[in-house]
Amino acid sequence: MADRRDEHLTLLGSPTRYRQDYAPEVLETFENKHAEHDYWVRFNCPEFTSLCPITGQPDFAEIRIEYIPDVKMVESKSLKLYLFSFRNHGDFHEDCVNVIMKDLIRLMDPRYIEVTGIFTPRGGISIYPYCNYGRPGTQYEEMARFRMMRHDLS
Repeated sequence: MADRRDEHLTLLGSPTRYRQDYAPEVLETFENKHAEHDYWVRFNCPEFTSLCPITGQPDFAEIRIEYIPDVKMVESKSLKLYLFSFRNHGDFHEDCVNVIMKDLIRLMDPRYIEVTGIFTPRGGISIYPYCNYGRPGTQYEEMARFRMMRHDLS
């Protein structure tokens, strides 16, 4: 049961309703109780699926989301339902990771965030798109540049 500080959370503890297409409106936040210092929050979704916008064939991936929160944090059940909403959504791999990142930036305004998609091979080729963002005018903007220049999945 949610405590009084989190009464605005509507999904946690209620029956799960899966959306049939892209649904950023399901995302919910709660207050970061430790905003006075930096720390990482990492989510791993090993069963992400979307559809190829050209062929309609399913694409499978592991989506990794890592962020340094500020005031708001994403609630994990809402994130799960949001990621599931891509199941019948047609978008290229690169678009999926960028849309996920931009939706989470709009939702939380994190200090820093990165999203990686590790898509399984189709047609004999794998695609691993990566995107990141650091709040402009802060040390996190420089961190984003640094991590982008040195990005490597290994």
